[in-house]
Amino acid sequence: MNFYIKHSLPGRIRVGYNKDEISSHQAALARQLLCVQEGMIKVTVNCVTAAFLIYYDESVLSRKKIEALFAALSDKYLCDEEMLSSVEEPVKDHGLWGALFAMTANHYIRRLFPPSIRLILNVAAFLPRIFKGMSHVARGDIFNAAVLDATAITMAAVNGDMNTASNINFLLNVGEAIETFTKKRSYDNLAHTMLNEHEQVRLVEGDTEKSVPLYMLKTGDTVAVRTGAVIPADGDVIKGEALINQASITGEPLAVEKRERQSVFAGTIVQEGELFIRVRAVGSQTKVQNILAMIDSSQSLKVSSQIRSENLANTLVKYNFLLSLLVFVATRDITKVMATLMVDYSCAMKLASPIAVLSAMKEASEHGILVKGGKFLEEASHADTVVFDKTGTLTAAVPKLSRVIPFGNLTESQVLTIAACLEEHFIHPVSRAIVQAAADRKLKHRERHAKVEYVVAHGIATTMDGKKLIIGSRHFVFEDERVAVPENMERIQKEAVDRGESLLYLAEDGQLLGVLAVTDPVRKDAERIIELLHENGVTTCAMITGDDEGAAKTAAKAAKIDFYIFRALPEDKVSYIKKQKEAGHKVLMIGDGINDAPALATADIGVAMGDCADITSATADIVLSSENGLSDLLTTRVLGQRLLEKIDRNNRGIVAVNSVLIMAGLAGILSPALAAVLHNLSTILFSAVAAKSLLGKR
Repeated sequence: MNFYIKHSLPGRIRVGYNKDEISSHQAALARQLLCVQEGMIKVTVNCVTAAFLIYYDESVLSRKKIEALFAALSDKYLCDEEMLSSVEEPVKDHGLWGALFAMTANHYIRRLFPPSIRLILNVAAFLPRIFKGMSHVARGDIFNAAVLDATAITMAAVNGDMNTASNINFLLNVGEAIETFTKKRSYDNLAHTMLNEHEQVRLVEGDTEKSVPLYMLKTGDTVAVRTGAVIPADGDVIKGEALINQASITGEPLAVEKRERQSVFAGTIVQEGELFIRVRAVGSQTKVQNILAMIDSSQSLKVSSQIRSENLANTLVKYNFLLSLLVFVATRDITKVMATLMVDYSCAMKLASPIAVLSAMKEASEHGILVKGGKFLEEASHADTVVFDKTGTLTAAVPKLSRVIPFGNLTESQVLTIAACLEEHFIHPVSRAIVQAAADRKLKHRERHAKVEYVVAHGIATTMDGKKLIIGSRHFVFEDERVAVPENMERIQKEAVDRGESLLYLAEDGQLLGVLAVTDPVRKDAERIIELLHENGVTTCAMITGDDEGAAKTAAKAAKIDFYIFRALPEDKVSYIKKQKEAGHKVLMIGDGINDAPALATADIGVAMGDCADITSATADIVLSSENGLSDLLTTRVLGQRLLEKIDRNNRGIVAVNSVLIMAGLAGILSPALAAVLHNLSTILFSAVAAKSLLGKR
């Protein structure tokens, strides 16, 4: 690929290419290949100017390394049909200016025709708008901006002023084109920002598995999906069985069993089990559709200020009609009547508010925060009670194995090897800590066990060499599974409390094999974030965890938590949240594990950490970034507060500006056409203000 550097700054570089050599489809593929390189922050490509704009991490990449990446983009990759098929070809969009040019040309070319033909063309042009107004009247929706517009055009036509009627229709078309373009661009930008191009899937090749980016998936590939993971593409099950939560597709609340030869769909979640799926539809395409569907549904989750805007806009239309009637009775001046009809509050309010919401959601995405609807930003800004999970949420999400206590004839290494063999199948932070500790000690753990079963909030169970093998909490091992308790267990547990450790117990056929102690330090910013949440209006910060008292007490003290519950089951979290809601509190729950999903669904607002289980992120209303941790919770709250302030401020401005225009029309200062122009310009201005950043640069 031939390229050249157009402009370069630290952390930012613009790279040009030859459009005659590289098609837009190949440029899109090149962008995808660059996106997944380590150190890339954001990569965009403009096929019109034939240039890539790249933001990168200077600690990882340099200008020289980026040049090397472009040099490696040879025909071997850019002409590979399979790779090209995994990327959607950019759709050519003639944009706003092309639409406005065509509209303007059509309007003025009509003036070149003889009067009789011009009259027919003009009437044909504005009749659809009149019919639209009539259809609203027929449905009983009289006080509507469409009825206002139709009335103004009809009055001009009946008065014999066809030029004015045609001009008003033209200006209304121009305004609508600009509004549609503005809203579509906000919509498309949000969808693009939300698309996670670095998402990984488990690709099966023969007897091996490897992680690959989602966009590299192609029809015919086989992927493995296990408990808690989202199915990345439409496909057919070729092996395995699982319970699938299809609520995102069908709305069914109960999981559905799927097995060999049955179809599954992208975006659904493996609630329990394991599936091997042959891809039928490219994963990246189905993912985009899911994101667009989510944005569609999110627009129905309106913030209260947006709903108030629309109700106020509809109410003010009544007064538009009443004012125009009074003007007609008092002056009999059709021109002044039309001037009052040409200015309404509805257009700007109904456009600026949703644009503000979409812009806030996009801004959240730019900070790595996924918000599934404007309503959730509002809920986050109003919450007075925040409930934290501990492990992976309040803590650093990188727990460490502090010690291994073997029992019987086993050594520490043997206990750790067996534990790692079980835990490697799951993505919980504690599982990662055990697997990492085994790797650090260079312990190999070849699988000798049967299929593992994850028991939510308890542990893991399987069989090995014909014996039942379990690992998990004290409640699971000693109470549910009735494993014999060694004599010195009380001392070990007391030590763990004093040291702030969480204990996992490994047992085989009713006999304890070993205890694994894990420490999980609180995130460095946890105390400061909780302090800022209190300053921002949160009255109670609580922590609920399944860990023992020692680990819970240590974490709560370090983070300055107001209240905590230890050894909690998922139903305990749900019960606490319900009680708080019944007491009149607005509850926000934040967690990261599969066991947190019920609590997230119960809370007024469910927030998931970035490195969470897929089922948790699917349940949550907001998903924070994996980079910024708890600080994103405060960012989300502030973003919601500023969004509500912006909508209310815009509404006051819209009422003020349009009231002035109406008064100017009444005074005869503005003609109907000029009133329409200024009204459209003010609508565009308020929409531009609505799209402005709320938080500033990242």
